[in-house]
Amino acid sequence: MRYKSIPTSLFIANRKRFSEKMEANSIAIMSSNDVMPNNADDVMGFAQNNDLFYLSGIDQDETVLILYPDAFKEENRAILFVKEVSEHTKLWEGDFLTKEEASRISGVKNVKWIHEMERTLQLFAFEADAFYLGHNEHIKRVTSEMTTRQDRMIQWCKEKYPLHEYKRAAKIMRELRQIKSEEEINLIKEAVSISVKGFKGLLKAVKPNVKEFELEAELTYELIKNGARGHAFKPIVASGKNACTLHYNSNEAVCKEGEMVLLDFGVCYANYNSDTTRCVPVNGSFSPRQRAVYESVLHCLKEGSKLLKPGVLSADYEKQMAALVEKELVKLELITADEIANQNPDAPAYKKYFMHGTAHHLGLDVHDVGLYSRPFKKGMVLTCEPGIYILEEGIGCRLENDYLITEDGNINLSEAMPIEINDIEELLKKQ
Repeated sequence: MRYKSIPTSLFIANRKRFSEKMEANSIAIMSSNDVMPNNADDVMGFAQNNDLFYLSGIDQDETVLILYPDAFKEENRAILFVKEVSEHTKLWEGDFLTKEEASRISGVKNVKWIHEMERTLQLFAFEADAFYLGHNEHIKRVTSEMTTRQDRMIQWCKEKYPLHEYKRAAKIMRELRQIKSEEEINLIKEAVSISVKGFKGLLKAVKPNVKEFELEAELTYELIKNGARGHAFKPIVASGKNACTLHYNSNEAVCKEGEMVLLDFGVCYANYNSDTTRCVPVNGSFSPRQRAVYESVLHCLKEGSKLLKPGVLSADYEKQMAALVEKELVKLELITADEIANQNPDAPAYKKYFMHGTAHHLGLDVHDVGLYSRPFKKGMVLTCEPGIYILEEGIGCRLENDYLITEDGNINLSEAMPIEINDIEELLKKQ
């Protein structure tokens, strides 16, 4: 195993909190993700459904968790279904979890094989009034053109139990998951710690004429070597004008003398994620213009991150962050006070050089679930990532840290990752 076992108490507590928010006499059914096909008989790497993982800790496909807090028999209040291992699957794919192992990880005492689910559910489903079913409501555009295991579960339940009431598990999950427990915070901290090692290791390879994918390879090596499951998302290694494309990740260009390279990457550790961004000069020294832009973005990061505290609304935070960047754009002579005074409020002048939001929830998903209509609260983990992108000058700069909201402010979980200009230049000189 690449990471230490997560205490079973985390998943037991998560199930308890979820069950407390369910309406009386209702059943929740949470399904794993599918294993997605590649070409021919190959498949892509498996990524678990994070709601199921949050409630069970099981990181295996063909898994279903059923919760029925008001079940007459205690054994039916939580049932976990996992796939049965055959000699054939052992030969080709290795071992999967036994019932005993699944119980030890999840804390669920009643574990059955997945083929027993339909018959087991039927024994007590008609005693319940409603079903809570999972669905990807977070970023639906990702799954809008496909049928997921969750979609099939919804269809199956409605065919089998058409007169039950149906409720959205996602409504409960997005409320629970946005507030991190101490154990979850520790897992995110470990992901960030590996990110720091990855960034420092990558710097050894930064030099003129290195290819972006070579830097990606160095980063990947450092992350895996230090215990990461892998990248939290496809890393962005963008030199020169490529850094002005917000989600650039082909990483195929040559890093040239006089350019900056933007490094936006995250670590997945025990299914929890980090998300950090740094910019470094390819030749080891920032030019005067690069330094000026970098200092403006760093100023916005330092001042804007102070707004990540309890009681602040996301919309108010983003508005104040935009004002900070706008002021720096005037200082950099990219926009003028007159342009601001005469701008279309629906298309402000700063949008030419700063066109994205700067704070998102972080956890089991890189862009984790959460309600941005509600104020920030203690226990949330959020990013802060202002940027300035000057396509005509071939300069794109974004800086990003991960912050834990505390009772009276926040803690920068990325503090150990070098960000000051002098520190970065000093590290590059040592390579």
